[in-house]
Amino acid sequence: MRKLWIGFTYAVFIVLIIIPLVKITTGAFDEGVGGLIKALGRPEALHALMMTGIIVVLVTIINTVFGVMLAIYLVRAPWLHPRIKGLLNSIVDLPYAVSPVIGGLMIVLLLGPDTVLGAMLEGAGVKIVYALPGMVIATLFVTFPLMVREVMPVLQEIGSQQEEASSMLGAYPWYTFWKVTWPSIRWGVIYGVVLTVARTLGEFGAVLVVSGNIMNLTQTATTLVYQDVENFNVLAASGVALVLAAFSVGLLLLMEWAKKRREVH
Repeated sequence: MRKLWIGFTYAVFIVLIIIPLVKITTGAFDEGVGGLIKALGRPEALHALMMTGIIVVLVTIINTVFGVMLAIYLVRAPWLHPRIKGLLNSIVDLPYAVSPVIGGLMIVLLLGPDTVLGAMLEGAGVKIVYALPGMVIATLFVTFPLMVREVMPVLQEIGSQQEEASSMLGAYPWYTFWKVTWPSIRWGVIYGVVLTVARTLGEFGAVLVVSGNIMNLTQTATTLVYQDVENFNVLAASGVALVLAAFSVGLLLLMEWAKKRREVH
């Protein structure tokens, strides 16, 4: 029975991961290396990959800073009322329960050009929806729980005794964080960063709704793949998808390395 389940697991792994990866790779090289270079050298492909990189950097930085802060606040705030803490925990988990498409739609309904707040911001020269800021906000909505949920268990496990001792000895809060808290949570933070980058690279639904998928303006790599498939340009879609897949495999290896280091520490 055990061998049967192991064989079934391998079969699912091959069907859902290996075969699609092989198909993407062969599709990307369908016309040789020259065809792949041509597909990736298109202006829309270069712009989409650049937009994806910008969003990854911005979302990862914001997610890391505020995710760590919120995790510390939820774990190290004894004065916080349990009901308020429960509400904050529910808000953190909201993206898990809401479809990314619905999240993107909420942003459009709140900050779109036809809303009061959106019109005020556009009047001040700040465009949110169908622009980079809206795409960043949509991706943050989807990825925000990842950092918080990675750091909170680590903080709960290490306890607060060392931090309290540092504070009683007269250390400033920032000194306590960098010298006491950070060494204990750094591998959890790294793991959260890897998860955030991976999720940002693959985000599609929320970004598609908020961005409008405008070529050479608000298109990301995933929405470009979607457009290429819609236009039956399988070679170009496979080329961009191969780049994303290569990054994903690299992130998977990095994630496993971070996971092992976190378990050791």
